[in-house]
Amino acid sequence: MTDTKKILVIGATGNIGRHVVAGLRARRAAVRAVARVPALAGMPEGVETVAGDLTVPDSLRPALAGVDSVFLLWPFLSAEGAPAVARVIAERVKHVVYVSAMSVRDDRSPAQNGVWGQVEDAIRRTGVDWTFLRPSGFATNTLAWAAAIRAGAPVRIPYPRAARSLIHERDIADVAVRALTEPGHVGAAYVLTGPAAITQAAQVRILGEVAGRPVQLEEIAPDEARAAMLSWADSDFADQALAYWASLVDDPEPVTDTVQAVTGAPARGFEQWARDHIDEVAGR
Repeated sequence: MTDTKKILVIGATGNIGRHVVAGLRARRAAVRAVARVPALAGMPEGVETVAGDLTVPDSLRPALAGVDSVFLLWPFLSAEGAPAVARVIAERVKHVVYVSAMSVRDDRSPAQNGVWGQVEDAIRRTGVDWTFLRPSGFATNTLAWAAAIRAGAPVRIPYPRAARSLIHERDIADVAVRALTEPGHVGAAYVLTGPAAITQAAQVRILGEVAGRPVQLEEIAPDEARAAMLSWADSDFADQALAYWASLVDDPEPVTDTVQAVTGAPARGFEQWARDHIDEVAGR
């Protein structure tokens, strides 16, 4: 790997993007990061940081100048605006690595595949080379329970027996870095998971053990969970999410070895993720 290839990271300040930036720098890639407020991005030394906003596609044009590849994380619960963003990217760039979702299936229409599949479709339609990363649930989403754990309050969730193959954000980033810096990944749709499917109840227990605090789990009804979700998601998203979690009680999420196949290292387990985030879980 040489330092002549310039890669733009959209989503560089997020959980995955920061690891993508670090991994690219370790491979001597020239990295440019997009942030709404570059001065607040906190990027490592040697990373060029420029202004850009996905809700204003034309604002990305200066960031794309001289770029070979783009890492894209779509942060919205709607694909509105994605076609315009994809077109702007494709005008300048040869290859896009996009973080999609494991729920996307190639035998379904974009509408059936939800926001992630719709963004995939927008990218495909531009004709740009692409690599899609389709991870399972993000382990980092369990930090939503951290406040209750620190307070000694019950963790209240629906479907505690739903089993997920949660993935460490560093594993997604490691695959992205390979796809951005090595040949052979164009046109691949990689389903990425952790090394095992574990129930939500087990996830709560592991977080409590790592934090050194006993944790009580309280199962709540789907209707109560739905009402809470409507504070940040629309009704379609909430209904689909709850139906999916219900299905995982009897049919756990699959486990793949794709992380190891692409990177040469096994996927990190949920216990490892919890140890890596001990300060956030325990409030240290």
